[in-house]
Amino acid sequence: MSIRSFKWKAVVAPAVLCVLLTGCKSGPIVLEPGRVALTEVAASTSQWTGVAISKEGRIFINYPRWSDSVPISVGEITPDGEIIPYPNKKWNAWTPSDPPGEHFVCVQSVYVDRDDFLWILDPGNPNFSGVVKGGPKLLKVDLKTDTIAQTIRFDRSIAPPKSYLNDIRVDTKLKTAYLSESGVGAIVVVDLKTGQARRMLDTHHSTASEDITLTIAGKEWIPGGVRPQVHCDGLALDAEGEYLYYQALTGRNLYRIKTKWLRDERLTEDQLIAQVEPVSASGASDAIMFGPHGNLYLSAIEDSAIRRLTPDRVLETVVADERLAWPDSFAIGPDGAIYVTTSRIHFGLGAEQTEPCRLFRLAPLR
Repeated sequence: MSIRSFKWKAVVAPAVLCVLLTGCKSGPIVLEPGRVALTEVAASTSQWTGVAISKEGRIFINYPRWSDSVPISVGEITPDGEIIPYPNKKWNAWTPSDPPGEHFVCVQSVYVDRDDFLWILDPGNPNFSGVVKGGPKLLKVDLKTDTIAQTIRFDRSIAPPKSYLNDIRVDTKLKTAYLSESGVGAIVVVDLKTGQARRMLDTHHSTASEDITLTIAGKEWIPGGVRPQVHCDGLALDAEGEYLYYQALTGRNLYRIKTKWLRDERLTEDQLIAQVEPVSASGASDAIMFGPHGNLYLSAIEDSAIRRLTPDRVLETVVADERLAWPDSFAIGPDGAIYVTTSRIHFGLGAEQTEPCRLFRLAPLR
């Protein structure tokens, strides 16, 4: 399908769009863990992963280029449910003959920071076939003008040929971005003032896949007879920006490190490794994110569930539902509700889905 002909409507719940797109808010709702209802907001027959929501309730999603039939790379869900290329058609219209630095090659995640800027992370590795030279980049979008405000490009010292930049968190006060790299295993720290990046904890056991086989929907995940090894994936930055939490996707252990050590260029690699802290054996997760009340939310991909780790390190199940077919990415809406995409990765990468990938909303949680 030509990108210029791409125009379709998501399945959108009108009541949810009222909250998102007009700014109307409901009061806080105290919900018992395990008894949280999911409300479907949108659905897609193409495979998406990331979701981001602005302070005004604008919803952005992304489609990684895991096949040749990706409709767009980044889209915005409009008030009437249409998904349109964002920020424009040109950025979404890459082919191998086009300059990779001027187009989205394979967008993996989107994120809105506290200053209401949208960040788009492009690992530049379509179909996991290898990084396209000039493709890996991080873009900052001004949502007031819908224009690219900053582009940071990564060379092969940061994004080597088998790398896959995966997730992003931004500290707006310290002008620092933290990226996960799941192809080889590392954390990338970016100084947003200078655009300089450093690759850290490269292949350390905390950023590496564990020797496990995931079981999803009752079946071992061994696509094509090969057990996947997906390294550092989910990231979460606490409210104070003091700790960065992270986890390999094919792993069941959560780690953290103080961000001051990640920013300290004087530390040797061994000194940095000594600062890594194990947090919890919380299960296999794709997405992790802090909620507004200090709880750390984790997508439990083996159990079609969402869990949370309380400040007292009590692990609770918030919701378990078979519709959470590979809960992939989180975002928080302007009303404090949590949103989660499903990407159905265990049914195949980039394949046309027999059931839609979905975006769900969980009512504001305490």
